[in-house]
Amino acid sequence: MRSFPDPARVAPLDARELSRHFFRRLADLEEGTREYQYTRNTLIEMNMSLVRFAARRFRHRSDDMEDIVQVGMIGLIKAIDRFEISREVEFTSFVLPYISGEIKRFFRDTTWAVHVPRRLQELRQELAKAREELCTRLGREPTTAELATLMDLPEAEVREARLASNGYTSASLDAALTGDDGQDGESVLADFIGVEDEAMELVEDFQTLAPLVAQLPERDRRLLHLRFVEELTQAEIGERLGYSQMHVSRLITRLIARLKTGMLAGTDLV
Repeated sequence: MRSFPDPARVAPLDARELSRHFFRRLADLEEGTREYQYTRNTLIEMNMSLVRFAARRFRHRSDDMEDIVQVGMIGLIKAIDRFEISREVEFTSFVLPYISGEIKRFFRDTTWAVHVPRRLQELRQELAKAREELCTRLGREPTTAELATLMDLPEAEVREARLASNGYTSASLDAALTGDDGQDGESVLADFIGVEDEAMELVEDFQTLAPLVAQLPERDRRLLHLRFVEELTQAEIGERLGYSQMHVSRLITRLIARLKTGMLAGTDLV
């Protein structure tokens, strides 16, 4: 059996070539087997240097670098699970957007006190610059109309951005509320805040996906049911349908890509 060095100590240039070998090997292995897991783990260890490389771009942040690296590892693992050697795409080019994306998502989700759409987060920065410029020029706090003129935006959008800026800071939910008489009462802010249903965020995706799935042939719908409802492995699906694990993998990959294209385009599948 061919001998390989410690994956964590492989030089980046060597890791690139060895990764090709291990991805080809992974594609031939059955998911869930010990050898499959060993090959996948080796790829993770071998490419950890890419995570550190991407994380260095964010070293100016106040967050602990080790935390950033750990978040980047999630992107590396996702990229390895989704990479297909048959596409003849360089893994380095494929993985770096995954790593950077996970790190940026981490900053976006942890920096803001409440969830604010990315568009408004970016607009907040433009709003801050415009406000500073007008304060200096006018010697007073600018009006919404003045900000809208400088930023070349509708006043409604500027008001929305100013409101969203309040999500950047937060108050403790355990802080006692002050009554009309100026005295602190027994109630705290948490008593008046409802619980957000995280599943609501999936409603729009489900509404878009449902008609696309309904247009699929019976075999494809059954594949989706077995994989994502019954949560069977590809090998188990193959046994039930009489396909090889590799054939099931290719069918599911093409099916997901087809649905993703339909969702992004907002059109029927053809």
